[in-house]
Amino acid sequence: MAEAGATQRHVAAIDQGTTSTRCIVFDRSGNPVAVAQEEHAQLFPQPGWVEHDAAEIWMRTQQVVAQALDRGGLVPGDLAAIGVTNQRETTVLWDRKTGQPVAPAIVWQDVRTAGICDELAQDGGQDRFRDRTGLPLATYFSGPKLRWLLDHVPDARNRAAQGDLRAGTIDAWLIWNLTGGPSGGVHVTDVTNAGRTMLMNLYTLEWDPVLLDAIGVPATILPTIRSSSEVYGIARGMLDGVPVAGALGDQHAALMGQACFAPGEAKNTYGTGCFLLMNTGTAPVASTHGLLTTLGYKLGNAPATYALEGSIAIAGALVQWLRDNLGLIERAPDIEPLAQSVPDNGGAYVVPAFSGLFAPYWRSDARGVIAGLTRYVTKAHLARATLEATAYQVREVIDAMAADSGVPLASLRVDGGMVVNELLMQFQADILGVPVIRPRVTETTALGAAYAAGLAVGYWRDLDDLRANWGQDRAWSPSMGDDTRATLFAGWKKAVARSFDWA
Repeated sequence: MAEAGATQRHVAAIDQGTTSTRCIVFDRSGNPVAVAQEEHAQLFPQPGWVEHDAAEIWMRTQQVVAQALDRGGLVPGDLAAIGVTNQRETTVLWDRKTGQPVAPAIVWQDVRTAGICDELAQDGGQDRFRDRTGLPLATYFSGPKLRWLLDHVPDARNRAAQGDLRAGTIDAWLIWNLTGGPSGGVHVTDVTNAGRTMLMNLYTLEWDPVLLDAIGVPATILPTIRSSSEVYGIARGMLDGVPVAGALGDQHAALMGQACFAPGEAKNTYGTGCFLLMNTGTAPVASTHGLLTTLGYKLGNAPATYALEGSIAIAGALVQWLRDNLGLIERAPDIEPLAQSVPDNGGAYVVPAFSGLFAPYWRSDARGVIAGLTRYVTKAHLARATLEATAYQVREVIDAMAADSGVPLASLRVDGGMVVNELLMQFQADILGVPVIRPRVTETTALGAAYAAGLAVGYWRDLDDLRANWGQDRAWSPSMGDDTRATLFAGWKKAVARSFDWA
């Protein structure tokens, strides 16, 4: 067991995701030395509503931190810093005196704010705020969720005006609790998370008075916007004395963890949803093909780095649906051998528009469909179509990204839970027509948060240190003919069109 005060040999990251919370401790080479993970409840009180209990998330966070330290034989003094990465748009409103949430957190997938978005779009359309935020009006983002909470939680607006409430995305909630909560917790967020609220100006990196007024959110309840890599405060409790020094939304953290530090470098994360980010340098690039203009990261006082993003709502969650709702598999990994038992999809396509379609369509009226069914189709074909759905969605985003950036993709760096599925990775390479590359360390989201925290305290010197840590584990090269690729993709586009105008 290491003793307190020993040389600080590690950096830790809290990776708070949509379905679970993890704590991972990394060494200087970016290798995980201890990991702990706990799931939390997914709450579906009405069709289209998705909620989390923020108090449970904080409890799970404390559990995984304690477990990771124990498994690594570590004490807080062994950690140079801790970083936080999080499911991004999920929105929490809490009482600053008790530290308790005043309502369930509204998850990024939730579509209850469709009416608010429609109301806001009446003056200026879906792109009303795009020039300030880089984002279309959509249920995805946090600002309308916060407006909904203020409008529907009894006495919330009055309590907010009196200074009794605090609001933020999960990063702000966790940092506030880590640094003391009701007893002096620091209320901050970073530019990558603030940029997903539809309340931050993409250029000033501050809360925008025009946006706050239009959407109906008081600035007084919002956290202070800081860079992604600086010391926000010192942890209390189980991490007592450890600097809390990094925060990034999960996809931005993966961009860092994949060492995509040069313009044109891109990564794709396959998780609950699927998120492709391309570094575009220190100037925002406007999208005309359905992508988001977003922050990549901001390291201390250095200029912000921007990115183009394609967001896909349902990827790994479709496998969970096949398991939990349909019972076609017992465990998520079972999908690969089942899908491999047939040579193709049998003509079937699954379009997982469970909460509408995100990039590049932004259709909240879309709903999921299974198309192309015949008596020939078996559960194995549906399993294969389920995996292929993710690859097709990624292809659509990459086509849009090439059109926006003018930079054709040469290869794709991938990470996230689904990259262990070799059938999916090969089909992804086939349908893209470019190599797909999996890194040696696939925990790139947590690694990116650790990098941000470590840079802030000098544990790593610069981006070259981080680049040196990246290494390739496996690459898949395309082996599909052009005609086959075109035929399969055309079938996908027809299936997507069938999902429109349902809701």
